[in-house]
Amino acid sequence: MNPLILLLIVFFGLIFIRVPIAFALGISSMVTIIYIDLPFTSVINHMFASINSFTLLAVPFFLLLGSLMNDGGITNRLINFSRALVGHIKGGLGHINIVVSMIMAGLSGSAAADTAAVGSTLIPAMIKEKYDAGFTVAITAASSTLGVIIPPSIMMVVYGAMAQVSIGKLFLAGIVPGILIGLVQMGYTYHMAVKHNYPAYPRATVKEVGLSFKQAFATLLLPVIILGGIVGGFFTPTEAAAIAVFYALILMFFYKSLKVRELPRILKESVIMYSLPMFAVSTAGIMGWLIGYLHAPELVADFITNITTSPTGIFLMIIAFLLVVGTFLSPLEAIIIFLPILMKLGAIANLDPVHMGIIVCLTLAVGMVTPPYGICLLIATQLGEISTPRAFLAVLPIIGLTLGVIVLGVFIPSLFLFLPNLLMPD
Repeated sequence: MNPLILLLIVFFGLIFIRVPIAFALGISSMVTIIYIDLPFTSVINHMFASINSFTLLAVPFFLLLGSLMNDGGITNRLINFSRALVGHIKGGLGHINIVVSMIMAGLSGSAAADTAAVGSTLIPAMIKEKYDAGFTVAITAASSTLGVIIPPSIMMVVYGAMAQVSIGKLFLAGIVPGILIGLVQMGYTYHMAVKHNYPAYPRATVKEVGLSFKQAFATLLLPVIILGGIVGGFFTPTEAAAIAVFYALILMFFYKSLKVRELPRILKESVIMYSLPMFAVSTAGIMGWLIGYLHAPELVADFITNITTSPTGIFLMIIAFLLVVGTFLSPLEAIIIFLPILMKLGAIANLDPVHMGIIVCLTLAVGMVTPPYGICLLIATQLGEISTPRAFLAVLPIIGLTLGVIVLGVFIPSLFLFLPNLLMPD
């Protein structure tokens, strides 16, 4: 049997019987390595090589930062600020939900953490005010994916580290599409609010806007510190994440919203949150190496180039491929496994590495609201107490609008690249 076919059969077979993804990746890779009689030390070597990166140290710091934000009462300050800004628009709570997610995206870099933090407060509030439960869950899950688009982004850190692409440029490239997707979601929310007569809050006075901004100002400085430090060349992404955690700790104690005795629990939870995805990344590293070793990139590249050789056509094929992959793999695992294939296609089409990186991250973010993986959708459905099929049907129009923004970025590269080209020229 062809070793590549064996690898895929064993992997999808394990997924079908509900073996956790990380173990399915490792077991299928080990079976293939044994079958082709490679040294078994290859398993250990490539697991270690996948996570042996200074840049990846930014991931636990960003996860810890998200935990501090969530446990430190920051979410409520951001909700109050967002309410003062957009609460008066018809469908006010839906718009607040999106704006809070956009701001939270600049703090934690984790979509799942944003779903839990924002959803636990706003989903019950929206349902109480007679918003449709399906729409409520859908807009919460979809807006939370901005956490891996608007910088800082854990996904972009991993992609940049593995593909040797400037993380600072990827961060800058994520700003415009993140804002565009947020605005598109607000437009959809307004449409639904008019259609179903969802309520709005009274317009905030200038004094109320100023007071809410004052309360949230110190928190809003965090994205400026992170992105400004990286773009300005003052520190690396890892150092930026560490400095952000230090700043957040000072902020929590200044607000008196976090007790010292709670820190061990938060640190423990952050270690667990970091260890699980990193184990998956390490096992994905074995499969990614095997895919390259078994010449899958060349096979896929030949298949696609027989269909189209235009850069735009290859980009659209990559998007279609990643939409399928994102339904059953987390973005981090998908990046590690299929990076050899993506880089081969990028080289054939002579694609800008930053442009391809941001399109890959945007497309894989969609997978966070598509079952069966769809971690953001699953968290939101649990909070909203509705079925996954109902939530998926409600999120489909938002997915379509998001894909529209992604395709727009394919046809107009400068839309996504003008910020990195302007602020971080080669």
